[in-house]
Amino acid sequence: MPNYKYTAKDKTGKTITSISQSADENSLIENLHKQDMIVVSIKEEKTRKMAARSVKLDELVIFSRQFATMIDSGIPLAQTLSILTEQVEDKYLARIILEMRQAIEDGSSFSDALKKHPKVFSDLYVNMVRAGEVSGGLDAVLDRLAVYLEKTSALIRKVRSSLVYPIVVISMAILITIFLLVKVVPTFKGIFTSLGGVLPLPTQILIAVSDTIRTSFLYLVIGGVIIVVGAKRYIATSRGRYQFDKLTLKLPIVGPLFRKVAVAKFSRTLSTLVKSGVPILDALDIVGKTSGNKVIEEAILGSRKAIKEGEPIADPLGKSKVFPPMVVRMIAVGEQTGQLEKMLSKIADFYEDQVDAAVAGMTSLIEPLVILFLGVIVGGIVISLFLPIFKIFELLG
Repeated sequence: MPNYKYTAKDKTGKTITSISQSADENSLIENLHKQDMIVVSIKEEKTRKMAARSVKLDELVIFSRQFATMIDSGIPLAQTLSILTEQVEDKYLARIILEMRQAIEDGSSFSDALKKHPKVFSDLYVNMVRAGEVSGGLDAVLDRLAVYLEKTSALIRKVRSSLVYPIVVISMAILITIFLLVKVVPTFKGIFTSLGGVLPLPTQILIAVSDTIRTSFLYLVIGGVIIVVGAKRYIATSRGRYQFDKLTLKLPIVGPLFRKVAVAKFSRTLSTLVKSGVPILDALDIVGKTSGNKVIEEAILGSRKAIKEGEPIADPLGKSKVFPPMVVRMIAVGEQTGQLEKMLSKIADFYEDQVDAAVAGMTSLIEPLVILFLGVIVGGIVISLFLPIFKIFELLG
């Protein structure tokens, strides 16, 4: 259906400008009249179709916060969505909100309207909203969702910021090394050739590497591209993803950080879902699919099967060997005392603090390692270049 931008006055005389989908102008005018609104102007909007994509977490946080505030203030759902259409900065999200409002006006529930846009609203978002609709606490659920998304966004930013420094430094080291091998080493090679004699083994190896890079650079680039593309395709498979995620959890330095992030995300997500009234089996299914790690996902979904057969949550989680013993014991205590949501929230808080400490520790540890890496690579090249010169000085002496 086409979109129409209209300006109308409600019964209080307030001017409202919004966009709505309708079969034609007459249908929209009739619908507005039913809402006791007087149409001032109406115009069809020519819009191009936008490809489905995701939306930034920060945008979803603002949307959820504003939505919760308006619903709590007693503003009707459709009118709230109309206001938010004009508030959000992301044009794609504004279009999605408009489509949701139209779906609600056509008789759909809010959760069903969200479900039509899986790229923007995850299963977790949809199920929490559905639980809020059933319980009558939609504003509280949306506020809780905003808090959850804020914490998730903060966690992602911490991990990314901790990886930026080493990646930048290592990239610079690789570029410097390539420059030395391609530009500097050939100059020294000409000098060594004119002098004659047998070069030291490290210098011979360095010159051989330099010659290989210069003569086979295109083949090396093509080979590198093939390896990267092949690795990406393998990781895209279920088995490949599992092996890759398993490897990341076992890596030195960053492995423990990724595990802590996964535990923090698991605890925070499950706590938020349980608190919002989502059934535990549905909650575990959502948590598994949104964990972002195939090893964690299989452990959670395997535990879900055992829980469905009557086992307590803590037992299968402990058997999976993925979650630390402390987490398993705290979950067991939460089940026994009927305070699972509270205990999961405490676990999440603890592991988010652990992530902060791990990021700080990793940054301080990576700095000397990167300096050592630079010293070994660049220093090794320089020493290999000067070994023949030292040998000449010895002979002259």
